[in-house]
Amino acid sequence: MRKLSITLEESVAERAASAAESHGVSLSAWLNAAAKRAIRIEDGLAAVREWEQEHGELSPESLMWAEKVIDSVKSS
Repeated sequence: MRKLSITLEESVAERAASAAESHGVSLSAWLNAAAKRAIRIEDGLAAVREWEQEHGELSPESLMWAEKVIDSVKSS
């Protein structure tokens, strides 16, 4: 682990602390998990950009299909 000092907007700090408490984890653990989620999203977006550079942009039909899959996973 690496200890850091960070600055957050007051409202963000309050919401993050509240979320951490409601999940029964420390603020550091909650922020670490949030950073991991953000990194996964960034990695996924980079992978899509790379795929599109090789194969062309995803079609509207492909994007609609992906949205339906995501929606079905969310509702499960």
